[in-house]
Amino acid sequence: MNLQNNPSLMDQLAASYALGTLRGGARRRFEALARDNAPLRAAALVWQGRLASVAELQPQEAPSPVVWKRIENLVKADKEARAMQAARAASAPAAAGGWWSSLGLWRGGAAAGAVATVAAVIVGLNVNGRLSGQVSELTAKLTATPEIEYVAVLTDDKASASLLVTFDPKNKTLALKRVGNFREQPDKSLELWALPPGVAPKSLGVMSADPVMRLTAAGTDMRQVPTLAITLEPKGGVPPGSGPTGPVLFKGALIETPK
Repeated sequence: MNLQNNPSLMDQLAASYALGTLRGGARRRFEALARDNAPLRAAALVWQGRLASVAELQPQEAPSPVVWKRIENLVKADKEARAMQAARAASAPAAAGGWWSSLGLWRGGAAAGAVATVAAVIVGLNVNGRLSGQVSELTAKLTATPEIEYVAVLTDDKASASLLVTFDPKNKTLALKRVGNFREQPDKSLELWALPPGVAPKSLGVMSADPVMRLTAAGTDMRQVPTLAITLEPKGGVPPGSGPTGPVLFKGALIETPK
């Protein structure tokens, strides 16, 4: 199976693997292919990241009409119960002064109506407030969800994956995730380079020691760049405008994700 010539199939298999719907022999076959196929591994990692982000989002849905009907029934029942209680309380003085002359009944009924109205308004405000808050929260999460346009798996000289790089053009962000065991010495730094054809390498930033870090990059820095590389440099990286000085530790092709 030549997946390199079928990016659509590669993306579908990676999505099924990340979802867990690829099972049995098909799943084992996928894992065997991914061991020797860096783009396939990258596609699976990208889909796992996408699904992890989606899992954090709460589903947005409008309240069912049944909910509003239950609120209406509760308010109505509360109003009737208060009116009946007021009527019973007014029954004693009504015997002496007449039912129509009892102010307790009218006051109780008016109070019950006012309380029910206030309760309905408060319930409505609370429900609308919660819905508004949930919509705002979901909108913020969706806005923050990255769009992965490019991905690269940087490997060492033994073809072992050491770093996953993804580029999000919406937020102009490069995300770098260490997936290997390499750790530089305290007096050294890892620096990420773009290797465009025919020109000198361009530094994309110096890595921190964190397992996951982000660098700022524009789309022009990433497009038409076939390869990324990591070099070992003095602490803090090379001076701005100069090229790499240390050995290349990790290298990999920058792949545009299927649309």
